[in-house]
Amino acid sequence: MSDANKMGMNRTGIDMSPVHSKAMRQIAGQQDASPATHKVMDQIRATYIAEGDAVGSVPLPGSFTGALSSFKEKVKGNAPELLINKLGQRLAFERAGIRLYEMLIAKCQSMPDDLASRVISVDALKQFRDEEAQHFLLIHQIMESIGADPTAMTPDADITGVASMGIVQVLTEPRTSILQCLEALQTLELTDNAAWTLLQEICLSMGLNDMAKEFTTAIEQEEVHAYTITQWIRQMAIHRGSGKDPDPDLVTTH
Repeated sequence: MSDANKMGMNRTGIDMSPVHSKAMRQIAGQQDASPATHKVMDQIRATYIAEGDAVGSVPLPGSFTGALSSFKEKVKGNAPELLINKLGQRLAFERAGIRLYEMLIAKCQSMPDDLASRVISVDALKQFRDEEAQHFLLIHQIMESIGADPTAMTPDADITGVASMGIVQVLTEPRTSILQCLEALQTLELTDNAAWTLLQEICLSMGLNDMAKEFTTAIEQEEVHAYTITQWIRQMAIHRGSGKDPDPDLVTTH
């Protein structure tokens, strides 16, 4: 079992070699830390930012129905491109969520960890994965219903993929513990929860009340995901630190 808290020879700390660390400090004091000053680097970054283009664009509707729907929203004063962008973002997020839950399930089933087996319900993880798949299909259907292309990569969907790369690396790294994977997944779930609420608020602000109602179940399920993952992390961390047995009322339930 991988244990991130075990004592061992850690070669990353400067205290491991007082002689070499002293020499390193002396050399560092004789050299510039950077070929350019912070002021110069800030100016370079500012130039790139000022000249930078957007990360992609929201794809035009691929059907007459979609184009007509977008036109009607434009006439009302709404911005359908924002809605399509956010729907595409949720689609990418839910697709990533399915894969991440698959990775965590595989780790729980393959890594011997007595505490994790007492705290985490693999059946619950499978249910959460299936609910992520349902959310993906919901967004896919809604995008098709308004004439948007669910296979197109919207700008926010692109950024979501980049932002989640670190979480994927944590879940796929063989050496990471189950607790570390849970903490990475918690980041995803808390973000997912907030994003679903925002999407519903955007729909309500545009007068798309029926669409907003379709997100209610997904929001409720995402709240359960975030709460359950948080409780599992709490139970495992407290036990690792104090040896206190997990609270049976707070584990393997959702």
